[in-house]
Amino acid sequence: MIYSSRPNLMIGFHGCDESVRNELVTNPNKIKKSQEKYDWLGHGFYIWENNYERALKWSEDKFKRGKITIPSVVGVIYQLDYCLDFTDSQFIDIIGDYYQLFQEDLKFAGKTLPKNKDVAEDIHKDLLLRELDCAVIEYLHQKIEDGIKDDEDQKGFSKIKRFDTARGLFTEGGPTYEGAGIQTKNHIQICIRNLNCIKGFFIPREETKFP
Repeated sequence: MIYSSRPNLMIGFHGCDESVRNELVTNPNKIKKSQEKYDWLGHGFYIWENNYERALKWSEDKFKRGKITIPSVVGVIYQLDYCLDFTDSQFIDIIGDYYQLFQEDLKFAGKTLPKNKDVAEDIHKDLLLRELDCAVIEYLHQKIEDGIKDDEDQKGFSKIKRFDTARGLFTEGGPTYEGAGIQTKNHIQICIRNLNCIKGFFIPREETKFP
């Protein structure tokens, strides 16, 4: 599709410890990808799309669990480029197809599918540990890599493209008010696999009333 590439610059936010924020701002090539088996969109560098408050809340929750020392947020300038976008019908269909292939491969190997799981403290049952989703998305990326190797011509080129990023719209946190379809933690999340899609980091500033 000629409309699959998304070159526009965007702004997002990454919740982290203050030391990580400062390191990314001063040494922007020192980027660490998440590689947890429960990552919602597969492995990569995670960003809350244009959502400072949600990134800050995430880092504050990590602080409460003793995972970080000083909760903070770093701003990220990035582009999606070729994006596995789960708000787009064509990519939702694609991941469904790869799920079927993944299921068949595991069955042939005598293995069982991983499952998305709840965490004990989550009363809303939002399946916060997305082991199944992560496994299917990583399977898709591995199949693309395998296809690139098989498809390379004599000059080392392939018609098959790697995804640079993944994007998903997530609803969680329970209804905002009684009977609401809007949930308290709705957000759009970005997972950047190709780190060259990140153009820079910045320390977010507060709105100021200038004279």
